[in-house]
Amino acid sequence: MEKQSRIKTTQEKLTLFKNTFGGLSHVYGTYDPETGRSWQVKEPVTNNVIFRHLSGIQPFGVYLLRGTTTEAIAVDFDDDDLELPLEFTASAGNYGIPAYIEQSKSKGYHVWIFFEKRGVVAEKARRVVATVLEEIGKPGTEIFPKQDRIGSGTSYGNFINAPLFGRLVPRGCTCFLSPLDPTKPAEDQWEVLENIQRISRAKLNEIIAINDIPQRYHVAERKEKPVSKAEGFRTFGLMPCAQRMLTGGVKNYQRLACFRLAVQLKKTGLPQELTEQILCAWADKNRPQNGKRIITPDEIISQTSWAYTHNYRGCGCEDISVKPYCKNRCPLKKRFTQKDKENGNKKNKSQR
Repeated sequence: MEKQSRIKTTQEKLTLFKNTFGGLSHVYGTYDPETGRSWQVKEPVTNNVIFRHLSGIQPFGVYLLRGTTTEAIAVDFDDDDLELPLEFTASAGNYGIPAYIEQSKSKGYHVWIFFEKRGVVAEKARRVVATVLEEIGKPGTEIFPKQDRIGSGTSYGNFINAPLFGRLVPRGCTCFLSPLDPTKPAEDQWEVLENIQRISRAKLNEIIAINDIPQRYHVAERKEKPVSKAEGFRTFGLMPCAQRMLTGGVKNYQRLACFRLAVQLKKTGLPQELTEQILCAWADKNRPQNGKRIITPDEIISQTSWAYTHNYRGCGCEDISVKPYCKNRCPLKKRFTQKDKENGNKKNKSQR
């Protein structure tokens, strides 16, 4: 008999569900359970949205692609043949990749793979999954996210219906299958979610390198130069200090620096989701002193949210986190220098 999860309360379930199926937080998908018609909802993904999904009131679909990264990937097998997802999970297991089979809402199966919370490069994850699909003779199978990045032609990507829609769970649909008997739903779905194994960025890179997985989608590598993004934003008015901070990372005052960078990125017109992704990549560059840890994704999201929900316009020129990165060529620096000179001249005149 499978053990029971410690997850009992509604709040615990909401938190675990949102942490497991991370995606865009300002938009989601849904469908009419009676007609099957689906549509997009441009509203925040709140606890109430998740509660209504788990309660069987209104389905929730997650947009997995966040900028260039994703925290999960799902393979959509439309066929009712269970052998296909089982073969996929076995092949993925040969690469050291845990995969989880979900009975979808009508027919077929979704196979889920989960990554570390800050996400991995979506192109890399899709490339590895495409390789596994080729191995089992199903190269045309649909992969979510369907794109490698959100760009000028991709505002949100495509949503995939999340598991555990309350109305269908009693029928065994939208449930994860039991690892002991894949012909049946797991006895405790929350125990499955609680014990999800995630693939780290390092592990994904290692899988690609060791197995010589080809560059299938021809997407430029972004991880090693996350601030190439910042270089691209330079023409949109990003200050030299921000460019330096993004390029080389920071050693001190990470949360303050994160907030100031978020303010500047917001002023360029970037959406909050993309700013969060840029700053998560920026964190990899940081080298905290005195044994301090690197800023966490949750802290980055908190600082970014504060910057986006409040009307901050200044660049923080006098902030202790920004001053070390100030450059003489900065237009604001020149302005402050000129004001200092003018104030100095006035002071000297008044003392004569």
